Amino acid sequence: MKITKYIALIVATLFFISCEEVIDVDLNTAPPRLVVDAAINWQKGTTGADQKIILSTTTGFYSNVIPKVSGATVSVKSSANINYVFTEVPNTGEYKCATFKPILGETYTLTVIYKGETYSATETMQSVSPIESVTQKSNGGFSGKDFEIEVTYKDPLAKNFYMAKFFPDVYKVPSYSILRDEYTNGNLKNWLFSDPDLKVGSVIAITHYGISEPYYSYMNKIISISSTSGGGSPFQTPPATVRGNIVNQKNIDNYALGYFSLSEVDVRNYTIQ
Repeated sequence: MKITKYIALIVATLFFISCEEVIDVDLNTAPPRLVVDAAINWQKGTTGADQKIILSTTTGFYSNVIPKVSGATVSVKSSANINYVFTEVPNTGEYKCATFKPILGETYTLTVIYKGETYSATETMQSVSPIESVTQKSNGGFSGKDFEIEVTYKDPLAKNFYMAKFFPDVYKVPSYSILRDEYTNGNLKNWLFSDPDLKVGSVIAITHYGISEPYYSYMNKIISISSTSGGGSPFQTPPATVRGNIVNQKNIDNYALGYFSLSEVDVRNYTIQ
């Protein structure tokens, strides 16, 4: 991370020394495409009743504003035909439901109706093994001199896929990792996280997810692209299009970006000591 900072500083310095004028490059801008952030997460120990889905659209490369989508109809229906309506907080693009009932192993269908188009996706809610412990050492990371934390959990005797989100207070965006139990089924497993900027007192928000195999494949592509392009959150706009599971029922070519997922999650906050 420090190397990245130094490179950025050098590039910035050279820019101001060598450039006398800014050149704007004209880029082709595609029509806006719907983006659906529909991650239904059920934290252990809660009812999971309060859920949120965010709608936005893609925008130009140079724009710093993410256009929010208002006026859509958003709902999630269970296989038992129970329909949960998500109502927009006015003019925010955030659609909320306070009565959702998550059931492990249950299949749900998302429906979004926007500008006469109907988008839908179907997914099954995945369980997650609880976090058993979080420990640290001070000789971790690539340098062997960084703080490193280890998050341990017990993998059950079944085919499982996991995702972890680490969001230390020294980051502007979280870091994501994914894992499958193909060769370690039924054993103790762990996540490792380190960063040279971590120091005593740094707080790390940890979220441990159970995810489906298709979502694992999707996130694998997203994380790979975001790493190749220089890091950052996988939920920022990627430099290449990655199709999720949300399908336009009328016009397949006018697909939405994003993924409809349902995960049980376990959460910890850890302070470096």
